[in-house]
Amino acid sequence: MKGSIEINILSISKVSKVSSETKSLILRVWDFCKEDSNRVIFSVKVGLAVLLVSLLILCRTPYQVFGTSIIWSILTVAIMFEYTVGATFNRGFNRALGSFLAGILAIAIAELALKTGRTAEPIVIGFSIFLVGAITSLMKQWPSLVPYEYGFRVILFTYCLIIVSGYRMGNPITTAMDRLYSIAIGGIVAVAVNVLVFPIWAGEQLHKELVTYFASLADALEECVGKYLEDGVEDQEFTKTVMDEFPDEPAYRKCRSTLNSSAKLESLAVSAKWEPPHGRFNHFLYPWSEYVKVGAVLRYCTYEVMALHGVLHSEIQAPYNLRIAFQNEIQDAAKEAAELVRCLGQDISNMQRTIKTSLLKRVHANTERLQQALDIHSYLLTSKHDPPDTLSKTQSRLSHMISNLSNQMTDIDNKFLEQQSSVDPSSHEETYHEMMRKQSRRLHSWPSREVDAFEEGGGGGGGFSTDCNPRMKALESTATFSLATFTSLLIEFVARLDHLVEAVDELSKMARFKQESL
Repeated sequence: MKGSIEINILSISKVSKVSSETKSLILRVWDFCKEDSNRVIFSVKVGLAVLLVSLLILCRTPYQVFGTSIIWSILTVAIMFEYTVGATFNRGFNRALGSFLAGILAIAIAELALKTGRTAEPIVIGFSIFLVGAITSLMKQWPSLVPYEYGFRVILFTYCLIIVSGYRMGNPITTAMDRLYSIAIGGIVAVAVNVLVFPIWAGEQLHKELVTYFASLADALEECVGKYLEDGVEDQEFTKTVMDEFPDEPAYRKCRSTLNSSAKLESLAVSAKWEPPHGRFNHFLYPWSEYVKVGAVLRYCTYEVMALHGVLHSEIQAPYNLRIAFQNEIQDAAKEAAELVRCLGQDISNMQRTIKTSLLKRVHANTERLQQALDIHSYLLTSKHDPPDTLSKTQSRLSHMISNLSNQMTDIDNKFLEQQSSVDPSSHEETYHEMMRKQSRRLHSWPSREVDAFEEGGGGGGGFSTDCNPRMKALESTATFSLATFTSLLIEFVARLDHLVEAVDELSKMARFKQESL
């Protein structure tokens, strides 16, 4: 009795587990389809095309006309049908040309083999199959013929199937013609369904992808600069940097995908060249290759944002008080640069050409302000903050920083004296140096492991060793230089934007974007 009860419990738990897993699978499939509705449209179109050619076999009358060779129509649809219209045209051209050449070659070799006699015929056919296989495999590796690799593959298997089946059936010409008719029917059905039923254009896909990369780059730049100017950057975990996982930085993850976009953009551009004029792209010889060039320049700018992200998550950070000293200049330069990137992406999206003179002037003006601030306050980036006497503004800023530091030290001393009223005097010196160590780490943003290593190497007294002072000063200088690195990368990003503006302007001219003034 107990055994039966246990079996029922196990069966119920298994059913609930299977039910939860099935529900989870359905949700994942739903999210996958919801992310891009074209995936569902493409799947339905493939099913429809295969169904149409299958009716030629399922219905009696077409089957009596075409016979078993109509199976090649199903094979052609399955191989030729691609995601976009341009890719289908490209694949169809290779399929048609390869089948045509293979059919002509098979008929010629079959007639030649028949004249050699019954004994030598299989030898001639076998040797021709060897030559065709070797030559097509060699030619498809030639650099200039790589785009037609599928065509050479079609020549190989179509030739082999036609000449072998023709040899056994005894009429190679009839066999070749039947195969070509079936392939033509399959190709026509695939192209018709792909073009007439909710067409997915490679040119439109390329256009949208490029605009998305512009928006991702601008968002990642603002996200990176905003986090760098926040307090607590030095408290990040180094394990997160090693794992390269940043769940709180969605713009960075999108921007990182831009670096891997080269192959995708080139593939879409090749497919788009096969498409007829359509929609907004309504003239022949549309400059799809210019989209690839703009994408290359955009990746050139993205490298700088990735470098900024590396400084943001580096182990040694500049003190927060030093970072906010240049906060306004950094924010203004980053904001105007991101606005320019978004403006360029919007121009491509709307297919319009705007004169961005005023926007470019603002970007360069804010960058020059940042450079001047670095030049004037360069003494803050050294281990000894000695401002020049001739700059009153600099003196006031430094005095303000020193007063803040003094107030912080006074607060710590007061807390320390309150704590010492209830602590053994013998531990006074050790506790005081421990608090000074924590204050130094907070102000200078040292990596805790480095500070502890210096302290352990300096003796057992608990205080800072005089032998470690040069190393600590060198590390302090390195920390302040991280701010100079971040600002230099930001300035370099702005400099690279000039190339991006030129590339987008060249695209707008060749694509005949409508002219508008800004």
